[in-house]
Amino acid sequence: MNLGNLGSKQSVSTTEKIKLLVFPIGSLNGALHIDVVQKVVNLSKVYSSGLNQYGMVNVEGKEITVIDLHKRLFDIPQPFTQEDKKYLLLAQNSADEKFGIIINNTPSLVDISLDNIRTLPPSYRQADTLKIASHVTVIDDEQENNLTVFILDPDELISPFPSI
Repeated sequence: MNLGNLGSKQSVSTTEKIKLLVFPIGSLNGALHIDVVQKVVNLSKVYSSGLNQYGMVNVEGKEITVIDLHKRLFDIPQPFTQEDKKYLLLAQNSADEKFGIIINNTPSLVDISLDNIRTLPPSYRQADTLKIASHVTVIDDEQENNLTVFILDPDELISPFPSI
């Protein structure tokens, strides 16, 4: 789903909300709109050269591209301990290509008011590794902390290539 003009106050009712699936990525918090998320499954063996943030996994008899966002953002593979549960958040981009994001915590489903979501400036997106995010919001967690959450653009994670 394209979140295109979420930051535009003229077209948004203050009571209108969207659902986001929020998950940590190292020291940051990322989210995907619930409409692009298909499900969260246990992570199985990922096949990858290790040279970049992409890999491949077989889920339900289909090969799916997997993204290690920790490696993409911080140039270090996602650190896991023996106790960590590893999950694969399955989603799709605008061309209906399925992909997975490796996460090591159960994601949280949150309702966010549209008037609390801001569009990231294009200059920031072009200059930073966070160009994969289109919007940002701040939410309160259970410990009364403010969490800054970057809403990820599925088309920046997996480019929608035209069919041949």
